[in-house]
Parts: sequence; structure tokens; C-alpha cells
Amino acid sequence: MESKLLTPVKLANGIVLDNRFVLSPMTTNSSTTEGYITEEDLLYAKRRKNTAPLQITGAAYVNLEGQLFEYGFSVHDDACIPGLKKMAQAMKSGGAKAILQLTHAGRFANHYVTSNKRAVGPSYMELNSPVEHIVHPLSIEDIQKIRTNYKRATSRAIAAGFDGIEVSSAQRLLLQTFFSTFSNERHDKYGVDTLENRSRFILEVFEDVYEVIKNEAPKDFIFGYRATPEETRGEEVGYTVEEFNQLTDWLLERVPLSYMAIASWGQNIYLNRVRAKGAHYDRLINEVVYEHLNGRIPLIASGGINTIEKCEEAILHADMIGLSSPFVAEPDFVEKLKTNHIEDINLNVGVEDIERLAIPKAAFKDIVLMMDYGRSLPQHTRDEFRKIRRKLFKIKILENQKNQFYTSILIFDSPFYIIFYTYILFIIQIIYILIQPTIFLSS
Repeated sequence: MESKLLTPVKLANGIVLDNRFVLSPMTTNSSTTEGYITEEDLLYAKRRKNTAPLQITGAAYVNLEGQLFEYGFSVHDDACIPGLKKMAQAMKSGGAKAILQLTHAGRFANHYVTSNKRAVGPSYMELNSPVEHIVHPLSIEDIQKIRTNYKRATSRAIAAGFDGIEVSSAQRLLLQTFFSTFSNERHDKYGVDTLENRSRFILEVFEDVYEVIKNEAPKDFIFGYRATPEETRGEEVGYTVEEFNQLTDWLLERVPLSYMAIASWGQNIYLNRVRAKGAHYDRLINEVVYEHLNGRIPLIASGGINTIEKCEEAILHADMIGLSSPFVAEPDFVEKLKTNHIEDINLNVGVEDIERLAIPKAAFKDIVLMMDYGRSLPQHTRDEFRKIRRKLFKIKILENQKNQFYTSILIFDSPFYIIFYTYILFIIQIIYILIQPTIFLSS
């Protein structure tokens, strides 16, 4: 009997996909500092062109304040379009549908925070991670500007040839923080006093995005929604799954969503249970949301799903399965299931596999941390990736030191300093040459 995983599934906009797998968002942190697509980005995407019939990019930030990763890619201005066009073509080269995820990271815009010691959000906060910083409350005017950012980002995604966009209001990103009573302490029309007010910013952004899709996109353009269905902190509740389901109903009344994807931080997210006291307490969150959707739009389960057995378990309360880390290590995961070679699925990769898998070297700056959160890859694989991260960091230090010595020679231009710094530079160059060739070969 054929696994349900390999049967076709229809999105709410009528598009039929060959099977139930989705390449979920994963940052490779390999774009330029300006957020433009690089050759490494494209090679990574091409290597995964056959992973799943629906493929979603990592977070593309809609404005500079919303930049999560230092070398994440951007959709904040028109100069991004040529590179995004190549990315869409690479993702679609195996027949998949390519989706661009639109994101504003809010208080978790780590790169912006590190550079500016500030972030933006619904209300004032003082935070210490990744550095000590202030979260500045957005004014009504600021909120309207961000709405415009989302509209323009959608236009750019359409111009770049993507088959759809996904708006993420998951995992404490900006949109979600307006919905949460943990982070929203406002008392205006976007404030905490009513569920309608807490939902308003999300609803407006989705309506704005749909207006652009309706006017500019092909009729079968995909409109995805990524969200976290419950937020709790110990015994405290930021919002309940019942409130989340109400928000979903309001969204579906306003815009024709094509699918919903569930996302959160932690391990085995697909097995998370309702923690807030109420009618659904201790039930599987995916089951509660799946029942509530009742077939109106397909539901994508994700988080910690890294074996065929877990895929089969997760599909009981979902229509599709999203994989991210497993597709980093094993792009042929689904193909091996199709050809009945499940025993050949291998998530234990090492340094020697990096080139074969087309994993950008720059990815190791952040990718290991993200994988540690979910633990979807074995400890051995994460440790191997960590080695690369450490060695890359050492080489970066050496390169910085080399550049500093060149600068010093220019500043101290006496013969003594020139001879001294040239000698020291020679020693560092020797060390650099000895380390660099073995960085991706040693175990």
C-alpha cells in the first residue's frame, strides 16, 4: 500500500502537488551584507531542486529593521529582484513551486540589534540578547510604513517569478508579538485590550498582501501563512490555541490562503501539546488546529520530523510535512522513500560531504545554532558542522590580523616598523597557508 506521504495533495488555490513533502525555511546565511543573492545561495537551491514539490525560502526581510541574519537575503528594495529571480529559477528547475517567505523579525532582528543596539516592537522592552538593547514601540505611522514594506516586498516576489509568498507571523517575529499579551502592552487600536485589536496588524498585513496578489500575480499564485498556534511561558499564557483559531477564521474570511504551516522553537514541535488550561488542555496542538481547519486549507506540520516513521506519525494530524534540517544533510530523502531505499537515508554527514551537498561555508555561522534548537540532525552531524564553524572563525581572525598589519605599515612608515611588521606578517601568512588547505578535509 502506497504511503499517504507520496500521494498528491491540493492546495486551497487549486494547485496539485505530487506528494506531501515541503522544503521548509532554513537560513544558509550566505548572501551579501546588502542581502543580495550569491552563487552559493543558488548552488544550494539547485542541489535541492528535487527535495519537495513545494519549497519555501529562508526569511527574506522586508525592511532593514527586520533583518534577522547578518547574511540573510533581502526583499527590501528593487535591487534585490535580479538575484531573487535567479533564486526562483533555481528552486523551480526541478519542477517545484518556489515560495518566498516575507519576514520582519521585530525584536529578534539579531543583526539589526547587534549593529544598532535597538529593535522595534509593539511596546517598550529592555532585553539582553543578543546584546543589551531597547525595543522601541512602533508608532501608528511606523506600522503603516511596515504595511507598505510588505506590499512592496510582495510586488518584488511576483516580479522575480516566485510561484507564491509566505507571510510568517510565527516564532516571536514582529507580527506575532502584536498578537501576544507577553509583548503587546499598547492601549490603542493595535493594543492588548481586545482580541480584535491584537489581531489587527496581522489582518491588515494579510489584506495588504492579498491586494497586491489580486492585482499583480497570476491566478494560481500561492499565498501561505506560517504561525505558532499557542504561546506560553511556564504557567503564563501569551495567547491560547482557541484565540489563534479565531484569528485563523478572521484571516480566512478576508483572504484566500493556500495553506498554513505550524512552526515554533524547540524539539519535536509536531508533538507539542496544549499547555493553557481549557477545553483542549494536553491535546496535540496539531490535532486541535487540524480539526478546526476542517479541510478549509491544507496544514503543514514541521519541527523535529527527521525519519519516515515521524513523517507517518505527523501526517495523521496534517496534510503535508515540512522538513528543513534533514534536507540540508539528505537532499534525496524523498527520492529514497519513493524508490524504497529508506535504509539509505543518511543524516550522518561530515566535513567531507559539504561540497557534495552544496552547503555554503558561510552557513555555519548560524546554521549550527538553529540545528541545535531542533536537534533534527544527529549529534555527530552537528558536531562536524561545529568544527567547520570554529575553523572558519580562526581563519577570519587571521585574515583580520593580516589586514590590521597592512594598515599598521601604512600608519608607521619608518623603515624599522616596515621591516618588523613585514616579518610578523610573513609568520601569519605561513600559519594561514598551513591551516586553510585542511579546513574542509580534516575530521
